[in-house]
Amino acid sequence: MSSLFDPIQVGTLTLRNRIAMAPMTRARNPDGVANDLTALYYSQRASAGLIITEGTPISRSAEGFLAIPGIYTTPQIDGWRKVTQAVHATGGVIYMQLWHVGRVSHVSIQPGGIDPVSSTSQIARNSQAWGLTERGELGPVDVSQPRALTTPEVKAVIRDFAQAAANAIDAGFDGIELHGANGYLIEQFLNPLVNDRTDEYRSDTLENRSRFLLEVVDSVIERIGAQRTAIRLSPFGGLFDMGLYEDVEETYLYVADQLSRRGLAYVHFMDQLSRGSSPIPRDFLQKFRTHYHGTLVLAGGMTKERAEQFLRDGMIDIAAFGEPFIANPDLVERLRNDWPLLKPDRALSYGGGTQGYTDYPTYPIA
Repeated sequence: MSSLFDPIQVGTLTLRNRIAMAPMTRARNPDGVANDLTALYYSQRASAGLIITEGTPISRSAEGFLAIPGIYTTPQIDGWRKVTQAVHATGGVIYMQLWHVGRVSHVSIQPGGIDPVSSTSQIARNSQAWGLTERGELGPVDVSQPRALTTPEVKAVIRDFAQAAANAIDAGFDGIELHGANGYLIEQFLNPLVNDRTDEYRSDTLENRSRFLLEVVDSVIERIGAQRTAIRLSPFGGLFDMGLYEDVEETYLYVADQLSRRGLAYVHFMDQLSRGSSPIPRDFLQKFRTHYHGTLVLAGGMTKERAEQFLRDGMIDIAAFGEPFIANPDLVERLRNDWPLLKPDRALSYGGGTQGYTDYPTYPIA
């Protein structure tokens, strides 16, 4: 029986505990480059067994939030190197989450004001990005009508993922996590209610609509190796107009079989119950464990009690905490000692400077 505070092997690395810091967009980088403040933020939280960075765009057109650091230019690589060095200096392990939002974007975010790209031309209903409002200020904006990628463009995006992974390793990251969850580009291909293509990536079979996800995974593995490659998924999720479909379980068990053959560092599930979507059914988790023979991470409304129960039952290997890490840089020690947790000020979640970012205190020890 495993505890949150037991070490675990992930890829070639031994994590000092089974607590991961989940990826969270903070929008503190107006020039798109990670800086000294970014490095401080992550190094403050490096007692986590694993840090997974905020979603990091793989290209200019991959962006759905302004003021976030990318990984497709030399200055961005150099900026992130400050972060990895700071985290490693404290003995931490850090993966970069690679992100392409697809249709969850706005023309004010896109280069030259072009339309966002996706698997489809269907707009994501009732969905917002973080761009320029009508007043020219940063804030939530309704997403724009997307344009469906051509087949050659799909191949180019796959190459962008692979190059971004190589850039992340160049910047000193221990590995990368592909963002295949929460209604972003990879899931836009996987979900048959969104994927209305007619080419080899069409949704008529599991093989075809999983093709983009698996080709991205394979291209990244070819560049940096399977043991430094991971992916985040959100089965049963509904964020950004991702409707539930009849064979969702069959889809993700097929993906589980395929990923299991590839020897990834881990698979990371996002349970969107805390975000208003359907929860991941417990029996599905059990089925997934029989299909995917690797490390499984779970995030979403996580508490110490919930995490310990999942670990005791053998349902997961690592528990990922999101919001608690914002206001509690020393979350690991607070959980270990049952110290009270601070609540983050959500008004300071996006944008700004040190306030609500690097100024949350550690627990006062007498």
